Amino acid sequence: MLRINRTKLSQQDIANALQVDRNTIANWEKGENDIKSEYIPQLATLLGVEIKDLFEKESKSIKIGHNENIGKENSILNGAIIILNDKESVEKLVAIVQNSLRKE
Repeated sequence: MLRINRTKLSQQDIANALQVDRNTIANWEKGENDIKSEYIPQLATLLGVEIKDLFEKESKSIKIGHNENIGKENSILNGAIIILNDKESVEKLVAIVQNSLRKE
């Protein structure tokens, strides 16, 4: 676990820095809840790692989902959810995006 192995920060320290409840941090660590994307860069900085290092190596998968919601005034809001469970998957996705951008 990065928090314990790389820092002396407690769950409460992380919670205070991210302005979330300590139970939120505990649930992230237990894998009961996914980390919202808005917290990932801050968490990586707090732990002194790159974003890709936040993802464990055990599970090797990329899960991509599509989300379509009705927003204000009945407009359709589209979004994508990408769950990367390991460092290798993050690196693969980064390479795919970089190659795609080079072709444009």
